[in-house]
Amino acid sequence: MKLSSVIQGLSRRNFDFIFIWSGQHYDYEMSKIFFDELNLPEPDYDLDVRSGSHAEQTSRTMVKLERVLKDIGKSIVVAEGDTNTVLASALVCAKTDNLFAHVEAGLRSYDRSMPEEINRIVAGAIASVHFAPTTRAALNLLYEGVFPHRIFITGNTIVDVVLKCKDTALSKGGKLLKELGLKEREYALVTVHRAENVDIKSRLREILSALSLISKDTPLVFPIHPRTKKRVEEFGLKDYLKDLAIVKPLGYFEFLGLLTNSLFAITDSGGVQEECLTLCVPCITVRYNTERPETVEAGINFLTGPERDRIIRTVDHVIEKNHEIRNRVAGMLNPLGDGRAGKRIADILTKIAGEGWQDYIPDFRETGEPTYRLISGTNFEGSTISEFHERFKGIFIILIYDRGNPLIPYSDTIIRSRYSLRVFGPELLIRKYFRQYL
Repeated sequence: MKLSSVIQGLSRRNFDFIFIWSGQHYDYEMSKIFFDELNLPEPDYDLDVRSGSHAEQTSRTMVKLERVLKDIGKSIVVAEGDTNTVLASALVCAKTDNLFAHVEAGLRSYDRSMPEEINRIVAGAIASVHFAPTTRAALNLLYEGVFPHRIFITGNTIVDVVLKCKDTALSKGGKLLKELGLKEREYALVTVHRAENVDIKSRLREILSALSLISKDTPLVFPIHPRTKKRVEEFGLKDYLKDLAIVKPLGYFEFLGLLTNSLFAITDSGGVQEECLTLCVPCITVRYNTERPETVEAGINFLTGPERDRIIRTVDHVIEKNHEIRNRVAGMLNPLGDGRAGKRIADILTKIAGEGWQDYIPDFRETGEPTYRLISGTNFEGSTISEFHERFKGIFIILIYDRGNPLIPYSDTIIRSRYSLRVFGPELLIRKYFRQYL
């Protein structure tokens, strides 16, 4: 779904691509509604991975994807997000000498108990091309040692999808509202599915207890995930749901329409946080952290964790300040992008395919092993980053600090005396070039 704007961008350029459907979450027939709604082509391959443990899903995807890549030959493999499919795609590319391009690169929650965080980190370590949605995401990659020339800030593709589909979604969501007997901004939308929330009985009870209390004053619509439904029944927690409007999982347009018309959302989904920011819908995230901190900084997203009392207090605040929250966010630029991420990504992929990709292959035979150093920009003021690299071959500026604030070292960035430059290169070259500055 999130790659739909990239796929459409490549199609408009008559770019020769092959569409591979992993089937990690659902089989193709169950998910056909997403393809129809977003006007996507039929997949060329269906890996039919289906459900299973993390190891089972990852290994099945790796084996089947490797076979496909052997069939089609050398390729640029593009995958988005933090699923096991993304992890498997990155690993297969690393083992088969194919170029891996990661869309939504650089997101970090810093919570390694999340399987998705491990997937993000591994994909980030392997990818040759990183399509970072925001400056913060790009900086995360730079902190981890990714070379700047590999990173492209494109915006988030979910903004493309939301802006394109909003009107159709409102129409479909409006019909569902009538069926449910609800009115615009008189209800809240709920999604809860993450393993850390639904697989631990005490946490799930806290969340459902909060929902039960909230529903006494505010109607709640809950498209319940199969995993969550299974745990609710297994843990004997069904009574907490008796006053909620429980509906089956929805098509994307229906869901987006309900979200657009809602008073607020309660979720543990990363994608819903992004959609809420784009739609200016207040969001309450029942997690301790988020890999989308821009949503919190914008003032639309509130982290509560799973604790009942904190969720309820936050709901009270969001209801009381709802109009104010919406207006504040509506008056700012969306930090997640402008709806043209897919176009930018398609342009870059087209260029890479046409011109080839030249990666950094180190040769330390005569220069010794590499290191990182911090040097002052004083003696290089007025030079651009590219001029610096041309003058000091073999040395790379990885990051700039402007009085402690990190900056991305674009090739045309002009170095200022107040900058501190984090450089990477062989120890012998660093001593040769910068002995007097160290």
